Amino acid sequence: MSQETSASAGASGMAARMRALLFFNGVGLFVLAIVIGWIWFFALLGRVVLWPLPIDIPVSIPDDGRAWRMAHMEGITQGLMLMALGLGGQFMRLTRKQFTWFFWSALVTAWLFTIPPIFNALFGTRGLAFGGGPFKGGLANDTIYLFGWPPVIAVHIMLALAVLGVWRHLKAEK
Repeated sequence: MSQETSASAGASGMAARMRALLFFNGVGLFVLAIVIGWIWFFALLGRVVLWPLPIDIPVSIPDDGRAWRMAHMEGITQGLMLMALGLGGQFMRLTRKQFTWFFWSALVTAWLFTIPPIFNALFGTRGLAFGGGPFKGGLANDTIYLFGWPPVIAVHIMLALAVLGVWRHLKAEK
């Protein structure tokens, strides 16, 4: 028995519950992206105004459009990724343990690539380098930077397992 054959012997398709949970988390990220969009909208206006409702509440929210756009788009992009992985999971063949690694690395990737940009927008940081690099430093920046490492590692695990899973599926479908 070849090493490839023995490694994929226990491989199967992604469980329906796992696919649904990936899709559900993708929808959750879309909801978060909408909330971020509203916060960005109010930051640009400097007030909460919802015509025709009689609401006009002044607010002081940092209004760095670049940072809010990044946070908003991360929620949309990462949400779409999780939805696609949930729908495409039927085309992967991995072992149960590999699917567990795939699932959690996908969630870590999606949520931790989305949440830190929200705090970057709120604190006026970038979180790209410890100490700030060429950007504003400080405790907020350094904390956000450290929260960026788990998804940087997780995205590579997720993608490697996705490629392996789809490859095995294609080989089995000959």
